[in-house]
Amino acid sequence: MINDADIKRQVREFYNQVGWQEVGEGIYQNARYEDLRPVARDYIHRCHMRVLGYLKPQGRFLLDAGSGPIQYPEYLEYSRGYQYRVCADISIVALKEAGRRIGEHGLFVVADIAHLPFKPDAFDGVVSLHTIHHLPPGEHAAAYAELFRVQLPGSNAVVVNGWNSAPLMSLFNLPIRLVEKLYLVKRRLVNRETSGKAAAPARAQESGASQGTFVQKHDARWFKKVIAARFPAEIRVWRSAGVRFLRTFFHERWGGRGLLRLLFWLEDRFPRFFGENGQYPLIVIRKP
Repeated sequence: MINDADIKRQVREFYNQVGWQEVGEGIYQNARYEDLRPVARDYIHRCHMRVLGYLKPQGRFLLDAGSGPIQYPEYLEYSRGYQYRVCADISIVALKEAGRRIGEHGLFVVADIAHLPFKPDAFDGVVSLHTIHHLPPGEHAAAYAELFRVQLPGSNAVVVNGWNSAPLMSLFNLPIRLVEKLYLVKRRLVNRETSGKAAAPARAQESGASQGTFVQKHDARWFKKVIAARFPAEIRVWRSAGVRFLRTFFHERWGGRGLLRLLFWLEDRFPRFFGENGQYPLIVIRKP
């Protein structure tokens, strides 16, 4: 069985060697986990900007716990009103890339977010985006405790993570699998019309794309029992739609942009429902 130290080493090596390598200008290999199609662009952008609504607009230090390279342009907005953005990450490659993006606005620390090297009450705001699920499962609660510890009283920490099983997305598992099988059949038919030499690299690329690193998520029930019972934390929605769901059902020719505007409106009207039942909750931890 893999131990905690091996998990962290695996995650660090993945992001140093693969995940945070640029495959295009400002585009990282890790972006394959996101839907970057034009039809979804406005919806994804507006979901990213939801974080701002829960942070203090200004302060001295904003902690970005598990910052990565500050991957998307919207992420830069979170610290615009702060004197410094403190980027903490287990990957030195991530921190170097973040430094290229924000320069002297940033302070960069190689750190494990379950054991932060900062004093209590140090930060006017805290964000942690898609990071805690890479920790060993036994350290997830410790990571939330660390984020709470370093917050200033009166400030918020915003944590975005995914659920391991989202009830709303689970409703669509069967139709998603059926559509994916149809795409696979279509791809095979197309491949038959190409030469073996041309098809082989494509298959190799697909095979390589399936490799990732350690991920362990929980559900809303776990969060309420383990985290919300200890800290003043609330579940809101960051984005209810998972990537497979988006790529399967939302296309330009099917009115995808309009449907996603409707989905975003519904999420704003019912943030708790979509946060608990959709794919990606936005957790707000308020420190009295």
